[in-house]
Amino acid sequence: MMPFAASPRTLKILAPARVSDIEFGKVRVDDTNYNQLLKGMQQLRGRIYLDDHAIQPQQLTKDGRHKLDSDETSWHLLILDEAEQVCGCVRYREHPEEAGFSHLGVARSALAQCGEWGPKLATAVSAELALARRLAISYVEVGGWALKEQIRNTGEALRMVLATYSLAQALGGGVGLSTATRRHSSASILRKLGGRSLEERGVELPAYFDPEYGCEMEILRFYSWAPNPRYHTWVEAIREELKTIPVVTRKLQSHVAVSRTPEAIRDGVGVCGQFALA
Repeated sequence: MMPFAASPRTLKILAPARVSDIEFGKVRVDDTNYNQLLKGMQQLRGRIYLDDHAIQPQQLTKDGRHKLDSDETSWHLLILDEAEQVCGCVRYREHPEEAGFSHLGVARSALAQCGEWGPKLATAVSAELALARRLAISYVEVGGWALKEQIRNTGEALRMVLATYSLAQALGGGVGLSTATRRHSSASILRKLGGRSLEERGVELPAYFDPEYGCEMEILRFYSWAPNPRYHTWVEAIREELKTIPVVTRKLQSHVAVSRTPEAIRDGVGVCGQFALA
């Protein structure tokens, strides 16, 4: 039995604008609900990241949101409590087929700026992008994870990672990476569930200290078809559950950038590239 089988909390998915009905569920266009959930997610992320010293107060809006341009063009898995309040979130950001290393958030990471390891990181990620193109699936960056204090040491953390694999499979598969902090054992948890180190010519890229966030980080790759075999059954069960999970999107707004060109998906790595069990 899955440890979260009896959880009183539910999953909900926010989808990018212009998304039509999908294989695993019916998309509901509801601007009000989308905006409420997006706000709740950004406020949760802002509060937790600020408490964790991962961001500065000036990076938040007046109402406490940690907002990124990529939020409205990404998928988001949300955990909602019984009052329909967001208590957990993770972002799943698909990149267009023509995207290169310089268009990714990881290109702004501290490791990318290192004279010794930056070129090796670019080579390793470019190989992963090429793999995604050969397989005709998406290349993704996963990040923006935040969990309320009350559920950090529960099965919900495990559920969110496995649900990310399930979502990737339901969307047709993905080759991806995540910049994971070692704080709160985030990187080690991701490794246990299927994350792997990036490699360049058989050499693993090292962990590195990120001065902006004041902690050790790792850049991990993952493949949607290759979670830890121990959890295959659970990933399949959650994928089946996705068929009944509400998927909410919004009408396309004129001010929202939804272009799939590489230029449109550029933004600083910030916390958007950080997969942190906050």
